[in-house]
Amino acid sequence: MHEMSDATTRWAGDLEAAFFRSLNALVGPAVRAGCAAPGLFPTGMVVLETTGATTGRRTSLPLMGTVLDGCLFVGTARGDRSQWFRNLRTEPRVRYWLAGRGRQGTALVFAAGMPARATQRLPPLARAVTEDLLPAATVCGWQFADISPVRAADGWAAGAAP
Repeated sequence: MHEMSDATTRWAGDLEAAFFRSLNALVGPAVRAGCAAPGLFPTGMVVLETTGATTGRRTSLPLMGTVLDGCLFVGTARGDRSQWFRNLRTEPRVRYWLAGRGRQGTALVFAAGMPARATQRLPPLARAVTEDLLPAATVCGWQFADISPVRAADGWAAGAAP
């Protein structure tokens, strides 16, 4: 099999990043307003805002997500090429928009080679998914985050950003 040169690999990575930036800029505002959000079906579009692991800058992007038991599940098959997932590993406090409403949450991240996460505080269905389904999927290279909503009483002021 033929190997790509470093220059070709960089070019392909830059092209991929530019594609996703353009797609996110086009789709993001509609999703933030609530279009295609989970509702009748548990899976739909959400906007996730993370804090940059190295820059500290907030970045938002539309993702497919599934809401189970009040928790939002998002995932990626792109592995470590997903910057938003690398950001979650460093700073698990996030904001997300679901059905046109901004919310705050804390992410538990699941990826191959990561230590087991404490799931005792999750609702029953969300806990079953994180303990029984996600470990098998991470072996195949998928990475997931289970985002639990945070109430102001849990330590964040209403409207505060992570």
